[in-house]
Amino acid sequence: MFGLEDSRRYYVCQRYVRMNLGINGLSRMVSNELKQPVLSGDVFIFFGKSRQMVKLLCWDGDGFLLYQKRLERGTFELPLFKPVQKAVQMPYRTLSAIMRGVSLKSVRYRSRLRIGKSEFLQLSDCQ
Repeated sequence: MFGLEDSRRYYVCQRYVRMNLGINGLSRMVSNELKQPVLSGDVFIFFGKSRQMVKLLCWDGDGFLLYQKRLERGTFELPLFKPVQKAVQMPYRTLSAIMRGVSLKSVRYRSRLRIGKSEFLQLSDCQ
């Protein structure tokens, strides 16, 4: 089952794409232009020039999944594009904010303690 979660990697294409492209066209773009392995299970994100439509492409293990969202009113707010790079990794929480219509300029993330596996093991040894 395909789901958008924090454990996946997300790559946003750094240019607008034609929204009439389907799975074949977008997967060729990932391989040839973005220079990424299309069968990796990563999610590739493409925005249309009008910024009213987004497509997400992912390999699910035995086939491709293509999700599309079209806004009836308004546009998606996008992070700044870096034309030098073909694809830029995007954190899940940024994608989630974009999909929900949250303004990226006003979002401030509060600092939180993050304990990795090695730090957790060290903390458990102290007990």
